[in-house]
Amino acid sequence: MPKKEAKLSRYVALLRGINVGGKHKVAMKDLVALLQHLGYTEIKTILNSGNVIFSAPTMAEPKLAAEMEQALSTSFHFSIPVIVLSLEAIQNLMAVNPFSEIEPTKDTRFYVSFLKERSKANLDLPYVSVDGSFQILGIHDKIILSFLDVSKAKTPQVMDIIEKTYGKEITTRNWNTLLKIAT
Repeated sequence: MPKKEAKLSRYVALLRGINVGGKHKVAMKDLVALLQHLGYTEIKTILNSGNVIFSAPTMAEPKLAAEMEQALSTSFHFSIPVIVLSLEAIQNLMAVNPFSEIEPTKDTRFYVSFLKERSKANLDLPYVSVDGSFQILGIHDKIILSFLDVSKAKTPQVMDIIEKTYGKEITTRNWNTLLKIAT
């Protein structure tokens, strides 16, 4: 009897904290080779900051993330947190465009933060920073939507607010990066 082929799905892996400020360097060619070794196919990296689109046998996203984290740690000798989502989930988010009501300016940055687990944080939303530079619009399932006016505050300060509220099991992407992933 012929072996049954596993159904493949398209996923997005978001790796936290690689190639930032000269720390935790991971060459994209090495990352692709590692993922190929795990049996993933149709691998495409987006930018140099740990965004990977790939095909793998259909399975629970946390299981894929754990498998990647183990292989990355073994290969690169430091911990790399990973969040895996279906490519369809990213595309659906882009289609909804939760930032459509906000008038963009040259100083506006839209961010989407992805949590490993649903948050138990009890922050009144929408949250607006004292200086009005940063807003957390909402949290939906394991996705936090926020925006920043970079003429008033810097991104690292804002990420500190998100981490203090929602924990470190999180990774954040700029809306423009997610647009590149979705297309």
